Amino acid sequence: MPRTPVSTLSSQSAVPMPPVSSARFAIGDVVRHRLFDFRGVIFDVDPVFANSEEWYDSIPEDVRPAKDQPFYHLLAENSDSSYIAYVSQQNLVTDDSDEPVDHPAIAGLFDGRSQGRYNLKAEHRH
Repeated sequence: MPRTPVSTLSSQSAVPMPPVSSARFAIGDVVRHRLFDFRGVIFDVDPVFANSEEWYDSIPEDVRPAKDQPFYHLLAENSDSSYIAYVSQQNLVTDDSDEPVDHPAIAGLFDGRSQGRYNLKAEHRH
């Protein structure tokens, strides 16, 4: 039986990587959700969707974001509470209010603010 060359096998079985867009925001940026009334400080970035399928499927289809874009972890707040949010890039805009974000975890990750951004503590930088 003839053998298939390795180069042919790898090209046939390769799974294409989803396109990855560039992150528009950075750790420490203050952002606002474009549809819902909350804002927050970015503390981590995933280049593409990296949460559970159950979480993704719980988003109503008419507002469900594409997976092939950056997703941001936020120390978020609204008028009622503080929490952690996971938000797609398409649903975030820069918050220009210059108001501080009132979240209890900020002091553990950030060392104050300058020029509208929170400064990540040195021990949390990679």
